[in-house]
Amino acid sequence: MIDHSILQPTHTDEYLKEQCEVAKKFNVASVCVKPYAVKMAKEWLKGSEVEVGCVIGFPHGNSTTAVKVFETEMACNDGATEIDMVINIAKALAGDWTYVENEIKAVTDICHKHNAIVKVIFETDYVTKTEDKIKLCEICTKVGADFVKTSTGYGYVKQANGDFNYKGATVADIELMRKHSGPNVQVKAAGGVRTLDDLIKMKEAGATRSGATATEAMLKEAVLRFGNE
Repeated sequence: MIDHSILQPTHTDEYLKEQCEVAKKFNVASVCVKPYAVKMAKEWLKGSEVEVGCVIGFPHGNSTTAVKVFETEMACNDGATEIDMVINIAKALAGDWTYVENEIKAVTDICHKHNAIVKVIFETDYVTKTEDKIKLCEICTKVGADFVKTSTGYGYVKQANGDFNYKGATVADIELMRKHSGPNVQVKAAGGVRTLDDLIKMKEAGATRSGATATEAMLKEAVLRFGNE
């Protein structure tokens, strides 16, 4: 259920190659990479069962719909089979649901044209109202998105002490998103899933995928705890 994330701006091509080897070693569901890295990841994962995923409008979702569609098509043409798109957060917060629906539908349609799946990132550190999260789940169900997803891991919010941090995925949000999404829509947890126990909690709450950077540590612990079954 792990999408191995390789998304930090400082991640070099050398690091990408190393992490693709980690993904192959543990046979994770996919790697999630930056748009320019899709072709390289596809090459390095050749012969494995690991899918190549790509982020779109990342991390803040501010691109126009046309740019997100173009970016999606390019990623698919480069070999991505999974797309993680960030919604227009400001439009969601303003309640402009027509815009949000049209955007998600446009990206979903281009993904499905290329036989790719789409995961729609709500950014729950910014979209905090329950009713807004429910509305997004309903929209994603209506337009045929494959996944709803909590976060980018870059939704930094100013804290009381002046520092910036984020919560990312919470059990409550996963349960809410599972409850209000249709049966054909899966749920992905992302942001803050750093331990095996975090991963298990998200699975029990209804997530079928989870973004992770601590993949190797989590899966080594899983082998120690549960064996190789």
